[in-house]
Amino acid sequence: MAKKSGGKRKKKVEVVFLVCEETGDYNYTVRRKVGGEKLKLKKFCPRLQRHTLHNEKKK
Repeated sequence: MAKKSGGKRKKKVEVVFLVCEETGDYNYTVRRKVGGEKLKLKKFCPRLQRHTLHNEKKK
């Protein structure tokens, strides 16, 4: 009789950085699923003290 694996499967995730478009600062890290479109989000930039567009960048 074969043993069944009782553990949970690991989800495929990658760690990406969100970089401010205006200052170039790495302000946020995000875990997301592998594949798909690059993230473009409006997030708060501490240096500029306002919300700016942040783009995804891999390590």
